[in-house]
Amino acid sequence: MSTSKPTIGWIGTGRMGFALATRLLDAGYDVSAFNRTRAKAEPLADKGATIVDRPVDLADRDVVFIMVSAPKDLEDVTVGVDGLLTADGVAPRIVLDSSTVSSEASEKIRALANERGTEFLATPVSGNPKVIGAGKLTLAASGPREVFDEVEPILNELGKGVTYVGDGEVARLVKICHNVFLGVVAQSLAEITVLAERGGVSRAAFLAFLNDSVMGSVFTQYKTPALVNLDFTPTFTMPLLRKDFDLGLDAAHKLEVPMPIAAATAQIVSSAIGAGFRTEDFATLILEQARRAGVTLEPENVKVSDGLEPR
Repeated sequence: MSTSKPTIGWIGTGRMGFALATRLLDAGYDVSAFNRTRAKAEPLADKGATIVDRPVDLADRDVVFIMVSAPKDLEDVTVGVDGLLTADGVAPRIVLDSSTVSSEASEKIRALANERGTEFLATPVSGNPKVIGAGKLTLAASGPREVFDEVEPILNELGKGVTYVGDGEVARLVKICHNVFLGVVAQSLAEITVLAERGGVSRAAFLAFLNDSVMGSVFTQYKTPALVNLDFTPTFTMPLLRKDFDLGLDAAHKLEVPMPIAAATAQIVSSAIGAGFRTEDFATLILEQARRAGVTLEPENVKVSDGLEPR
């Protein structure tokens, strides 16, 4: 790449992709974007992006980010009809894939990209749109170290830090481990919060104490408004969490690592989905926990901070 800023392509402008592409536009990058539902990408044009109709229209970009939901989607946008890697005589220099997919799916696309002379990094992320707005997104990256060193300045524009975790697909495992832990912590948080309420303590008071203690975290803080006021505007849904538990438990089986707590939590997540919690935020685990405990929750209508002041 030249000493000037590389041109950027972006595939997948859902809630996360849109927010991340916006950060690159705000940082002065030339961004072109594709989304299967074009209307979701169109508002990026008002921010200076060029909207294209096919992934292959991004083949002449220096660096292309991909953020899609499933292995089939990743395959479609890369090597499917009009896919990014299907142009004659032209291919992006580097692909950065931030989709949450299995190591096997990632390895397949990496090999196909390399056949076209395109370098490939797995770059899964941790956060949600509000976390992105606060500049607190984190990323893991795996693949050739020299490629990571080249694109690290771009990745740093997306949040507060990127960690190179090794070769090949290991970043996929890092992200899956992260999301399994996310689900386990969310369920544990729901359990203790319902226990405190059943004993006569308001959720706002209990979580204020917890967040000020050594057990508090960025996660417990930013989930506090949802748990206190029962606002379940989605940041990450239960079906997506179940998918990550499936990936994590599959990896555990292959690597012969027992995960009894994760397995139990996965069953609770499936139970919540069966109870109808599909489109709301996964913090609705507290409603399922309350139901199982015979507790009826009501919004407390208390103003509480999520700790995510934009910067």
